[in-house]
Amino acid sequence: MGHYDRTMPQGKRHPLIAATRVTSLGTLASRTLGMVRDMATAALFGLSYGGVMDALALAIRVPNLFRRLFAEGALAASYLPVLTQLLEKDRRHAWQLASVLLTCLAAFLLGLLLVGELICGLLWLILGDVPGVGLVLGLTATMLPYTLFICVGAQVAATLHALSHFAVPALAPTILNICWLLGAWAICPWFAPDEEAQAYVLAVCVPVAGVLQLAFQIPVLVKLGFRFDFHWQAGRDALGRVLQAMGPMVLGLAVTQVNTFLDSLLAWGLAAAPDGPQRIAWLGDAVAYPMQQGANAAVYLGERLYQFPLGILGIAVATAIFPLLSRHAARGQHDRLGADLTLGLRLVLCLGVPAGAGLVLLAEPLARLLFERGNFDAADAARTAQMISSYALGVWAYCALPVIVRGFYAMEDRLTPVRVGLWAVGLNFVLNVTLIWPLAERGLAVATSVAACVQVVALVVLFSKRKSPLDWPILLVTIGRTLASTALMVTAGWVTLGRIAPDGTLVGQLLRVGAPLAVSLAVYTVVYRLLGGREIGMLLGRHGSSPDGGSEVD
Repeated sequence: MGHYDRTMPQGKRHPLIAATRVTSLGTLASRTLGMVRDMATAALFGLSYGGVMDALALAIRVPNLFRRLFAEGALAASYLPVLTQLLEKDRRHAWQLASVLLTCLAAFLLGLLLVGELICGLLWLILGDVPGVGLVLGLTATMLPYTLFICVGAQVAATLHALSHFAVPALAPTILNICWLLGAWAICPWFAPDEEAQAYVLAVCVPVAGVLQLAFQIPVLVKLGFRFDFHWQAGRDALGRVLQAMGPMVLGLAVTQVNTFLDSLLAWGLAAAPDGPQRIAWLGDAVAYPMQQGANAAVYLGERLYQFPLGILGIAVATAIFPLLSRHAARGQHDRLGADLTLGLRLVLCLGVPAGAGLVLLAEPLARLLFERGNFDAADAARTAQMISSYALGVWAYCALPVIVRGFYAMEDRLTPVRVGLWAVGLNFVLNVTLIWPLAERGLAVATSVAACVQVVALVVLFSKRKSPLDWPILLVTIGRTLASTALMVTAGWVTLGRIAPDGTLVGQLLRVGAPLAVSLAVYTVVYRLLGGREIGMLLGRHGSSPDGGSEVD
């Protein structure tokens, strides 16, 4: 892996590995609860029953859009490097920056929230009688306050990351899933008379969870030494650096997130209801709707499945690596930055590729096991399985994207990811409007996968050429090992799945998922290890700092 790995004292765990493990475990807990949450929601509403699930999936996109822009995205990414530099020099000045930023962010988001609620109210007055629109607007307005609390909470989490504390921020998202499940299991069945009322119960759970997530993290930050010190003059210059860096990041993230939101709008707006018109009126009734009701719900559930490995692996590595890369950049250690970024990419590739292949293999039994109950029938499960397998084609790219983008941000280059992102969004849009006609909602997933793959390859090549050289020989060897191991894994899993007949019982469904999964995991782990791979052992804590045992050079 190069100089950095071998200069680390033998037996000392690489900080990236330790932070990734903590973040991954917390994210695993959150994603597991999130999957249970989706199972409960699907059982309540089905995929296309009355269009309620479509409306709920679209409404939650709005607060999520702002959460990803201001919480997990641009502001956190521009704030953390500046805070890290201040913590290296003057901790009091760092607290002043954090205090000024949190105060200004809360004021800005409060104003944004009021504007958003006003817009929702006006649109409801104008369009509330249009079937489905009133429900979407009402659910959106109910969930909007979540934006304020989760974005402020994300800056608290970023401050904790700068202090090398990852456990509490990783566990905080579980609170949303717990609140949602309490609503779905304890309130909806007993106190909500119909599906729309149940949807509103779940919508109320979202801002409640936002308050609790923020409250969960603040005591830990105080315990680590933070003191609120609002000093505008002292924090103004550092805040200016944060906002200056944030501009290009907002543009880059906005085009991607808005594009995702537009995908959802396409799935909702170009889907025909069973009892409604089957041809598009504004095209002169000459063209049939390319999708049917439930398309947006299928997109949502398909995304949730691929986000499981993305959260556990891609976001976990990106979260852990960003403070490390920022410190290397602040100290001018570009060789170490390139070495650690190479390691981060190896970690996500060696697990992201088999994770995507496994989702393709198990899409149908997974959809049946997770969702086929209550109002969610076999036809709904088949549509969802198609979405899972289509999104899964790009899992490795979804996992690698946040890691390579953090490399550019650490080097204070915010424009290159924007330019590449704009090209990727354009490609995604063209593929969307092309593929939805022959493939229905699956076309949206295939377009997303292809665009993400192209975007990652372009960014990796540009970073290695223009910023800090990556260790291409070892990276290519990792890719070769991963592909060979994945091929054998899929073969073994496919043979195992083929020997288990479909069974409608819970035990049978568990067997059709569990047996191929266990065989696939065993085959991949053994083959990858026999081929000389050490990355899995690093994540499990079975090796020291070097993925090659501290001596081998691939």
